[in-house]
Amino acid sequence: MRRSAPTLALFLTLAGIAGLTGLTGLTACTAPDTEPPSAPTGLTAQAGSATSVHVMWNAAPDRDGVTRYQVFEAGKPVRELPAEKTMVDITGLTPQTGYSFTVRALDSAGNLSEAGPAAAVTTPAAKAEDRTAPTAPATTEAGATGPRSARISWAPSTDDTGVTAYDVHQGGVRIHTAGPGENTTVLTGLRPDTVYTFTVRARDGADNSSPDGPAVDVSTPPASGDGPGTAPADLTATASPGAVTLTWTAPDTGRPTAEYELYVNGRPTTVIQFGAGAVPTGRVEHRLMVTEPAGTEWTVTLRARLPDGNWGAFSAERRISLAG
Repeated sequence: MRRSAPTLALFLTLAGIAGLTGLTGLTACTAPDTEPPSAPTGLTAQAGSATSVHVMWNAAPDRDGVTRYQVFEAGKPVRELPAEKTMVDITGLTPQTGYSFTVRALDSAGNLSEAGPAAAVTTPAAKAEDRTAPTAPATTEAGATGPRSARISWAPSTDDTGVTAYDVHQGGVRIHTAGPGENTTVLTGLRPDTVYTFTVRARDGADNSSPDGPAVDVSTPPASGDGPGTAPADLTATASPGAVTLTWTAPDTGRPTAEYELYVNGRPTTVIQFGAGAVPTGRVEHRLMVTEPAGTEWTVTLRARLPDGNWGAFSAERRISLAG
């Protein structure tokens, strides 16, 4: 929350008055916060199906102290979201209908921002009994464009009734939606010094989604002053009967890394520890014994314990099918 505080000059003036008049116990009071946050920027609205629209916007700067966002359609509130959410699906809409969305930010003092420019969108016609999913994008390419952004592109998909959107996923979560005529987009709001694994799915007007296209890894560089990367690099996962073998390159943290936290299917599963005298440097290998049946799908990623005791950035994510 932003508050205007007395300047040093004002404080000295008050102190001087107190000294001249014999007044004591003067207390400087701060004015209430009445300044609204800035209007949200980067608003887009993309029809995901005949009855839904995906609305996205840029996160407000930290200095604005935003606690919630309110989404409006034609001036009427339709959703309210916490500050960490900057996208939402608006459902229950009418096919072949135009809509106009705006977003306003709310801070902890109850100040509501103005709305930025509206995003207009028209839902497509409904396709009856469409149960055929689009084809998966055949190729995916991506690269970091800075510590907090990346550009991703993909091959177009095909569908019997037409593709209406492309959804970008990371860690099993949709983080961005692009239009049917797009095959490249810039992802923002990423973290410096982090390895991301992106996939793209195509979607049609009946909300049928394709399988994932090929996964692509992106490593964002450290921001200025962040130091060397902390993510384990070049993770591989190989299944064999009753086991999974993981290999990776240890991060340069200034000393050998003895602990790694392993995530399986998005959940922390175990901490891999190496004893004194056996802490590996360079390329690391670890074998896990598994009891799940053959064909079980796993996604795995891990992160290293840093010298300061905190966990570092996650490695790229790898998907495997357990062997019998």
